[in-house]
Amino acid sequence: MNKHQRMVREIESEVRYTRRLLGKDALHEEVIQAMQSVPRDAFVPEESKALAYYDGPLSIGHGQTISQPYIVAVMTDLLNPRSSDIVLEIGTGSGYQSAILSRLAKQVYSVEIIPELAEQARTRLQRLGFSNVEVIVGNGYFGCPQYAPFDGVMVTAAASHVSPYLVDQLKPGHRLVIPVGQPFAGQELTVVEKRNDGAVTERTIMGVVFVPLTHENEQ
Repeated sequence: MNKHQRMVREIESEVRYTRRLLGKDALHEEVIQAMQSVPRDAFVPEESKALAYYDGPLSIGHGQTISQPYIVAVMTDLLNPRSSDIVLEIGTGSGYQSAILSRLAKQVYSVEIIPELAEQARTRLQRLGFSNVEVIVGNGYFGCPQYAPFDGVMVTAAASHVSPYLVDQLKPGHRLVIPVGQPFAGQELTVVEKRNDGAVTERTIMGVVFVPLTHENEQ
C-alpha cells in the first residue's frame, strides 16, 4: 500500500469513527474515488512533500493551509456535487479542494483573495489538467455574481457568519458548506440548505479549526 492509498484508508477509518456526527459510516464512493485520483503531493510546498499524504493540514504560505484530507473528503461529501453541477468554492488556497471538486462537478469557479496563491493555483491546476476549474482573484465574501447561480457553494475558511451574498447565489434545492465561528476556536462545520420554496435552513455537523476568511465583509 502506497502513501496515497494509506491516506484514503485513514479517511475511511476516521469517517467510521465519527459516524455519529456524520450520520453515516461511509462517504459516497465517488468522493473516495476523487480522493484517490488527485495527487495531494502536487499541491503542497516542496519542503512538505514528505508529509503530503499525512492526514492533517499543512502550511502553504501567506498564513494559509491545505486542509486535512479527512475534512476535504467530508466537506465534499456534504456538498454532494453532481456531474452536471456548477460549483463555487471560496478560498482556492493550493487548489487541492478545487481539484477534488472538479472530479465530481461540471465546472468549478474558485475565488481566492491572495493574488499570489491564486496565480500559483491557476498554474498548478492547468499543468495537472484540471481544465474545468477557473480561479478568480476576489473577495469571496461577496461570492461570484458573474457566474451565479450555483448548484453548490463551499467555503474553505472560517467565517463569523454565513454571507447573505453566498446564500443569494445558491440555487434552490442546493447546499452551502461552510465553517462558521471565530478564528481558530469555536468553529462549527455548517450545512446551509436552500429549499425549493426559498426557505433556508442550517445544521451543524462537527467542530472544526480553519484559518479565518480573509477580509470578510470588506470590499
